[in-house]
Amino acid sequence: MRTVPHSGKWRLAALACVLGVSGMAVAQSPQPTLRLVSQTPVPAPTVPAAPMSAQELHDTAIDAYVYAYPMVLMELTRRNTTNVASPLDGKAPMNQFGHKTVFPDAATPQARWPNTDTLYSSMWYDVSNGPVIVRVPDPGNRFYVLSLMDMWTDVFASRGTRTNGNGPQTFAIVGPYWQGALPAGVDVVRSPTSMGWVIGHVQASGPNDYAAVNQFQANLSATPYAAPRAAAPTGRAMSPASLTPMTPQPYAPRAVTPPPATEVAPSAAPPVEQVAGMDAATFWGIFADAVRNNPPHANDYPMLDRLRRIGLGTTSPVAFSQLDPAVQQALVQAGPEAGRRIADYVSRLGTGINGWNTVSGGIGTYGTNYLRRAAVAYAGLGAGLPEDIMYPVTLIDSEGDRLSGDEDYVLHFDKGQLPPVNAFWSLNLYGPNQSFVENPARRYAIRSTDNLRYNADGSLDIYIQHRAPSREKQANWLPAPAEGPFMLNMRLYWPRDIALTQQWAPPPVRED
Repeated sequence: MRTVPHSGKWRLAALACVLGVSGMAVAQSPQPTLRLVSQTPVPAPTVPAAPMSAQELHDTAIDAYVYAYPMVLMELTRRNTTNVASPLDGKAPMNQFGHKTVFPDAATPQARWPNTDTLYSSMWYDVSNGPVIVRVPDPGNRFYVLSLMDMWTDVFASRGTRTNGNGPQTFAIVGPYWQGALPAGVDVVRSPTSMGWVIGHVQASGPNDYAAVNQFQANLSATPYAAPRAAAPTGRAMSPASLTPMTPQPYAPRAVTPPPATEVAPSAAPPVEQVAGMDAATFWGIFADAVRNNPPHANDYPMLDRLRRIGLGTTSPVAFSQLDPAVQQALVQAGPEAGRRIADYVSRLGTGINGWNTVSGGIGTYGTNYLRRAAVAYAGLGAGLPEDIMYPVTLIDSEGDRLSGDEDYVLHFDKGQLPPVNAFWSLNLYGPNQSFVENPARRYAIRSTDNLRYNADGSLDIYIQHRAPSREKQANWLPAPAEGPFMLNMRLYWPRDIALTQQWAPPPVRED
């Protein structure tokens, strides 16, 4: 048996898979360490800090970076994915859906954690000027989910098969302070922030299914609405005809003009790398611009009080250059330490059972656990609720040795022990670059909806190896690379409670 040593980079990459990094997100591979900002000299200040000890200032600066990191990462991702004139390959202007219309394969460039289970849809919204009406067509008998995420990365709503059933639905995303009336039959979904991200998955069985799924995507619409001049009293339903639809316009910044420090030159680098290369002035400039229109959560006020003590966190944020010199220096020095804390937390996410690591809770809703929130954003920005999709992942076999293309493996499910789901499940294989592995069969996953061959006793064996097995086993064959390490990722769509509570776990991967 060949033992392949584990590496920190592989483990962190696997944890990104555990969190279910969306194919709509800009590709990013976690690194063993994280530098949130670059260390640069600080300019002369004009705003003094409130008296505090050096240790308190040090701790506050680190906690401030951890708190602000998800917002800055979301804002950069928003800018990157909406910087197009019209929808294109999953990107789209604000308040419009962009779609991935075909599955990636091993040759697809920059595809990280791809899947052949669902096609993705994505929309960044801005409801600061009024609601956005989302219309979802009838998906038929397909599983789908739309995860609605605020700018702090909290998933505040999940719309889809699990929560609403199948069939057409219409809902309005409204801002945190919006008051008004909507047509009867339109659900109100209040976003805690004025901006946010909608990430959609819709089940697709393969290329023969593209036409039907693409039609669903084409009919998935988002339309800004303006209240009529003679608005009805708040809470009274209005007829659809009484609402005036706004013609979608290219997104433009509102009256508030960001200071020059918040401008970031266009870059092909993933947002996580852009943040890592920022100086502290740019980091805090972007945060100040983003938080101006995206209010903190109600339970954040103790943290905001700490920020105010060092000159941050006010309704009219002070420019970084105007902060007390000790505060500037503390914020510059806090970046690397904050990064180490975030990366360390990432390495401890999830629970290991039978060699599989699974995050079954604490994703999408974070309360005041800002370190966990930052770690999830770093490792897997766009992670949705485990109640919708779970992502167990393994790098090792039953003996604790690294999975390698040099060996043959079998994953055996006893009768009655298949992944417990209300929708469907899949098993995916990824190579060292977190992408599919080229193989003659062009098969990258095994799905419960495939024509699998079960054993006489009702059990199921999945064969994971490079060489094609005997003919009677090929229906259950998941091709592996010819050599070198790989990882396995299981996806459970609408998992049952027994999986969420980890009373069930995937069986160990054994050498065949």
